Amino acid sequence: MKEIKKVLICGIGAIGSIYANIINNYDSQNLKILVDEIRLEKYKKYPKIFNGKELKLNYILPEDTDFKADLVIIATKYDGLADAINNINNFVKEDTIILSLLNGVISEELIAQKYGWKHVLLSYFIGHSAMREQNKIVHDGTGKIVFGIKDKKLTEISDIQKVREYFDKTKIIYEIPEDMLHSYWLKFMLNVASNQPSAILNMTFGQMQNNPKFIEFFKKIMKEVQKIAEAEGVKDTQTMIDEAIVVFNKMIPEGKTSTLQDIEAHRKTELDIFAGTVIELGKKHNIPTPYNIVMKEMIEILEMK
Repeated sequence: MKEIKKVLICGIGAIGSIYANIINNYDSQNLKILVDEIRLEKYKKYPKIFNGKELKLNYILPEDTDFKADLVIIATKYDGLADAINNINNFVKEDTIILSLLNGVISEELIAQKYGWKHVLLSYFIGHSAMREQNKIVHDGTGKIVFGIKDKKLTEISDIQKVREYFDKTKIIYEIPEDMLHSYWLKFMLNVASNQPSAILNMTFGQMQNNPKFIEFFKKIMKEVQKIAEAEGVKDTQTMIDEAIVVFNKMIPEGKTSTLQDIEAHRKTELDIFAGTVIELGKKHNIPTPYNIVMKEMIEILEMK
């Protein structure tokens, strides 16, 4: 079994920079960061600063052809996913493993439409929020990549062991759940129910955690996701709300969701993969999603500001 050596990261925002930093410290020669010409010039002028230290990274452009990756990590925002899928093309070989750390439950489907499911794993980041302000990113190190296989008939099971061994070498914290689909949808439920209202109400995790009225609202949003997850074939959905609350209460009180940070920085949010996905799947399964419909409209109003 061939081991992972060469890694390509696409997207070095709040999450991508965490793993760019770790892997760069382990083996900078075999790590490339995929950027376009505009970002390359931007990063030359304003280098990424991670926890007070400049990230000295090896950048590569989409048109380059002299690098083939064993592992591709996509960590863009959703609005950059389509470009990322196209831009990694020159660096993907027959056995390249692809991990997507985007929020939501649709990015892997979109990646697999171009590259197939054979080497595309389900994955996500869970942990304390990284705080991003312009080119500066601060993270306390609490977090992990959760990954697994959607369908053993479609994806190479040996890819799990390859990624596990590489993460062990690089000291990347990870988890491989027994039921990856359940875990995957659990993260989605938590994102939908915390990111969106936090942006509307301008609340930190601590403010949400300590507000009983918010918790009531939080559970109502999760109920919509829970019903859709069950309709999508996710197992043991009856436990998901309690599980999500346990994770939610572990978030650092001063932390802010990525959607709130996007609103504060006047960036486009990931609304389409949160409420947008819930609303579309609700229509598909004839499940009402009134909370997500209202939140979507409210965040669109905030984005127009």
